[in-house]
Amino acid sequence: MKLQKILSGVALLSCMVLNATFAQERDEFGLNPNSLRPIHKDDQLFKKTMWFRMDLKEKQNKPFFAKNMEITKVIIDAVKAGILRPYMNDSLATRMSFEQFTQNLTIPGQETGLTEEEKAMGFGESDDGWGDDPWGGGEKGEGGGEGGGAAAAATNEYFAKDFTLLEMREDMIFDKKRSRMYHDIQAITIILPADKNPTGVEKVLAAFSYKELVENVFRDNDMAVWYNNQNPKEHRNLEEAFELRLFAAHIVKFANSEDNMIEDIYGSGKTALVESMRYEHGLVEFESDFWEN
Repeated sequence: MKLQKILSGVALLSCMVLNATFAQERDEFGLNPNSLRPIHKDDQLFKKTMWFRMDLKEKQNKPFFAKNMEITKVIIDAVKAGILRPYMNDSLATRMSFEQFTQNLTIPGQETGLTEEEKAMGFGESDDGWGDDPWGGGEKGEGGGEGGGAAAAATNEYFAKDFTLLEMREDMIFDKKRSRMYHDIQAITIILPADKNPTGVEKVLAAFSYKELVENVFRDNDMAVWYNNQNPKEHRNLEEAFELRLFAAHIVKFANSEDNMIEDIYGSGKTALVESMRYEHGLVEFESDFWEN
């Protein structure tokens, strides 16, 4: 009887150890798998999730939108080349299919499907061995085969320069180990402005992991350039431009129990912009006064 109790205790302890191990694996050992430079959760003394809206037509953001080197063009070309996989939204939970991405990129009312005769003649059929998946049928999260889906831009698609809005989801984290605040960008969403959409409303193209953008698209890419008008010799890579916070953007939402936008809380128009700036300045003051108490 005593031996059975000992064996039961050992089995229970083993199960507890295994469960703890699996929990660690699911939690990536306390690190956010979507962070470019993750901070361990035990070192996070403060964390706030915010959403920024970046208008690429603003003067300060023009270097991100240089002709033929627009950040939106760099990203869209990477998707078509099979280097990058988009997400449905900035939660980064569900990948978007290539068909859905192509549909979002197509101007409404200008779809150009093949006729039955053209299909019978074999037009539109893939002969690259990947079947119906332009990204090579890779597992969820993989980029697929090189060159997958690298078709030339169709005339019924929006131009990359039409997408002039970016939305960034960012975690603002105070690292108690280093005693400083970090801006941890999680996702970037490309948005078509309302004036470019025949329906008259903003349209989301796709969301992208910032970590994947940096590692697979921005680094060592001569086209991923923040254009320096004052000194063309000192252009910066897009990764460096984001790290240095060279963009102009305002907060449109911060994490709250109702999941409301700032304009839902304070009102739209100039009032929302003022409250956005007030909130951002409050966070700067919060950081500077963090250790005074």
